[in-house]
Amino acid sequence: MRVVAGAFAGRTLASPNDFRVRPTAEPVRAALLDLLEADLPGASVLDLFAGTGALGIEAISRGARRCDFVETRPASLAALKSNVTRFRLKDRSRTFKRDALPFAAALGMGAYDLAFADPPYESRMLDRVIDHWRATAFAPVLAVEHARAHALPPGAVTRVFGDTAVTIYRAPRAESPVSG
Repeated sequence: MRVVAGAFAGRTLASPNDFRVRPTAEPVRAALLDLLEADLPGASVLDLFAGTGALGIEAISRGARRCDFVETRPASLAALKSNVTRFRLKDRSRTFKRDALPFAAALGMGAYDLAFADPPYESRMLDRVIDHWRATAFAPVLAVEHARAHALPPGAVTRVFGDTAVTIYRAPRAESPVSG
């Protein structure tokens, strides 16, 4: 598994030897980050259910300022920490060994510029993250990876790649007062 584009393009990411870990495939990650290209420069990013950190590292590679990674599984944490060290991102990232659901539930409006969520496909955790995001908009943009068959509320855009889909949600922009 490699970083697809940006400053770290072509560099290899460490991955745990754990059958439960499903890193975002390179073509899916490339397409998702291409869709978010305008949102990346200078962004503060949150990577929930971070796994190896591939989404957050790809975001930094493409111009995000920093990323906070949230992961709880020991094998994934070891790979994530290895990747943070490998890419020299300790000063541009924080790693939280926490359950992603309570972490997200504690966030207030606008805590980040962009958030990723890629929980296990067979769970309903993604529904809970989206529900909380819809209530608080902890980031103006929420990008999620999910099983194609997982019915979600409509987003701004959804792309399908075989059995995998990505959906991007955008918070409504506040209306500017009209001067008169």
